[in-house]
Formats: sequence, C-alpha cells, structure tokens
Amino acid sequence: MLLYSTMLDVNDTLTKEKFIQLVIKWNQESQYEENVIPGLVWDGQMNVKYGDDRHWLEIEEYRNGNTVAIRYQKVEENGRIWNSDYVMNFAAGKMHIQLDRSFTGDANDLDQEFSTPHFLTFLIEEGHLQADGDLPVAREPIYIDKNNSELLARVIKGESSYQLPVVYVSKTKRGQYPVDVNLLASKLKGVAHVLVQESPNYDEASKELNEHYGAVGVYYPNKAVQPKRFWYKDTAAQRKNMLENVIYAVMTYCNCQQVDGAYTWDGVLNAISRDRLESQREEREQAETEKEQVYSEFDDELKTLQERIDSLTQENEALRAENAGLHSKFGEMDKRPVLVMGDEEDLYPGEIKELVLSVLADELERRVAKRSRRSDVFSDLIEKNDYQGVYRKKKAEIQRILKNYTIMDAKTRKALQDFGFRIEEDGKHYRLTFFGDDRYKTTVAKTPSDARAGKNIAHYIEQTMM
Repeated sequence: MLLYSTMLDVNDTLTKEKFIQLVIKWNQESQYEENVIPGLVWDGQMNVKYGDDRHWLEIEEYRNGNTVAIRYQKVEENGRIWNSDYVMNFAAGKMHIQLDRSFTGDANDLDQEFSTPHFLTFLIEEGHLQADGDLPVAREPIYIDKNNSELLARVIKGESSYQLPVVYVSKTKRGQYPVDVNLLASKLKGVAHVLVQESPNYDEASKELNEHYGAVGVYYPNKAVQPKRFWYKDTAAQRKNMLENVIYAVMTYCNCQQVDGAYTWDGVLNAISRDRLESQREEREQAETEKEQVYSEFDDELKTLQERIDSLTQENEALRAENAGLHSKFGEMDKRPVLVMGDEEDLYPGEIKELVLSVLADELERRVAKRSRRSDVFSDLIEKNDYQGVYRKKKAEIQRILKNYTIMDAKTRKALQDFGFRIEEDGKHYRLTFFGDDRYKTTVAKTPSDARAGKNIAHYIEQTMM
C-alpha cells in the first residue's frame, strides 16, 4: 500500500555523499529505537547493504544514470513490512521519496497510521530543496495578510503554477483556526503548501475567496481536478475529522501521480541489472571467437536472465498502474460516502447514480428555496458527482421514438432496441422488456387505434422504468 509519494526539486548543495549521510542520519537519529540499525557507519562505498533480516538499509548507485537509490526496510512482529525509498537523480536535480507498507501472511494489525518521513525535515533545514515557484517547500504554514495576499490571489485565480497542492485555511468567526495549522503543515511537508489566514481581510484577494469562517480549501496543480473544500462545524470531533480529511485529500492526489520508473527503487535496480547484463554479453561475445564452445552453455543463462528482468519490469509497472488506478478511484470517493449501494445493479453504466442525481436536480430546480441548506447540499452533490443529465436525455429520446407511433417498422424497432428494450411478439401486441428485467415491461399494440397510444406508452416508460 502506497502511503506517501512526492517528487521534489533539489539544488546542487546536495552531493551524493551528503545525500547518503543524511539518510543514515535519519535512521541513526530516529526517535524509535527499534528503527535504528546498530553500528551503521558508511565507509564511502556504493552498492552495499547494512542490517539484518528484521531491518536493513541498502545503497545502490546507477552510474550511467547519475542516480543513487536507497531503501530502508523494517519487518515488524505483527507482520507489517515498511519500505522507505529515497531516489536521487543528480543529473536532473530531482528526488523521489516514497513510503509504502505491505503485510506478511500472518499480519495481525492493519492500522492506517503513519508519519511523514522525518528525512524531509533535514532537507528543509539544511536548505537543499528548491522553491516550488514562489512558494518555499516548508514544514510550517505560510501566514497570509494584506502584505502577501497576492500569493493567495494567484492560487485562487489559477495564475500560479505549482508542482505541489496548495491548502488554504481560513479563520472561524471567533478568529480561531479550525485545525492545528502547525500540525497540518508538518503532516503535509513535502507534499503540499499550507497557507493560513492571518488578517481578517485581504483586499482584492478576499473577493475571490471561496473559503470563509473556518473553511479549508485544497487547490491542485492539475487544473482538471476541481478544488476540494471542507466546511467548518464547531465540534471537537468535526475538527479532528477535518484535519484527517484534508490530509487524505492531499495524499490521495499525490499518491496517484505517475512516477517515472527511473525514480523508483525497482526501476533503478532493473536499470543496473540491464547494464550489467549488457556488459557481460559484450565480454562474452568478445571471447566467443576463441571459446565458442565453452561459452555456448551460457547463452541460455543470459536469455533467462534477460527474460526475468523484462518480466519483473512488466510486473512492477503493472502493479504500479493498478495501484494508481485504485487510488484514482478512491480519490473520486469520500472516506464516508453519502450513500451506500444496495442490492440493485445498474441497468446501464452509471444508471443508479444518475437516477439519484436527477431527483436532486429536479428537487433543486422546482421546490428548493434559494440560499437554503438544501440548496447548498444538493448543489454541492450534483457538482461533485459529475451529473450528466442522462435521465432528461433519455426522457426526450423515448418521447421522440414513440411520439407518432403507428406501426413497429424497422426504424422504430431498432430505436427501441438501442434504447435498451427487448421486443417480443405477444398476440396483437409487442411486449417491451427494459434491459431484460421482467419487472420493467409494457406492451404496445401492433396497430394502435388511439392516436395518443405512443405518447401514453412513452409516459408510462418514463414513470416506471427510468
């Protein structure tokens, strides 16, 4: 399970030696004694491993890619396996940091809690990270007042481009913060910028604000992803939930971003294996003219090794894509969904969601008072769930098909079948069954005598099947 993933720009003050020393410092100065690898002293060598089966730290250098990858793994007694990966590409000046967790077969603790890697604090304190646009990568909140309100204004208007999400926290009516902003900034260090309201007004910026009176907004770098907002309620439980939900919204977005394999532990190891394989192949090809018979038996071994590398690469990328897909799906849902699916299944893709949203849309349009609680809740649900108005389109379509019905000609039959009906002869009538579900059926005369027969059937279908 991917818990934390971020890509950061690093300046040239971070050398290979300094990078490795900082990772070792992170391990040796851990506040959790069980995480520390006893006697870990780096002697300057690359491609080495320290520790034991319970916890170990491995350093791999990929010279051709000017990259150093470090993995720390810890296996706990309860079956949890923690991997912390630090991959630094010195040519590009970029670092990928990842924390994931898996479980052994006898795992007995599925707790979701984790801490943001303290290694980020070292990078920040020692000044190794480049700014993200005009915002520093920090572990403290940035306080917004009239003197720097243009920072917030550019975020809200979409005029500034950042690699990391921006979280904005407004004050409540009592002038307090809805969450512990210092804790929030610490939890989100390296994955988001936390901006907080300091003054009651921001002049021009305040006119653009969507967050007031304790609301929190999350603005994403990808403009295709709509900002997410959390509204404040004055209860202790709600404040705790707000903190967790904001962190969840940011982490979910960051964890589902695609990461180039060159910045992953597995990707670096595969690249090193390929280079070693190619080197061996070249050496053996050189010697083959003299010792063809001796080396022929190694061809199958080389082929097998190549196939294994290719297989591992494909498997790794498939798992990564699957993980990203799952996170993407989770990102579309809240941790506590408004509705839980019942036993009914969609007759066509998205049917149930559209039916529910169509009821909300109709209620909002016809009976709900403007500027009311119902209006705010219904509008929010309709907006966040990508309502397509399928019901209204289908209503118009069935009316068009049956408006002037006089006979089941080929054109009408095909239109009804495309709409989802199974059509069967039943004496002087045709029996229409909606998507093969016998609970939703009706009949239509083969030669109706009533000129309004088609309209009446269309109305019946609207009321009972859509």
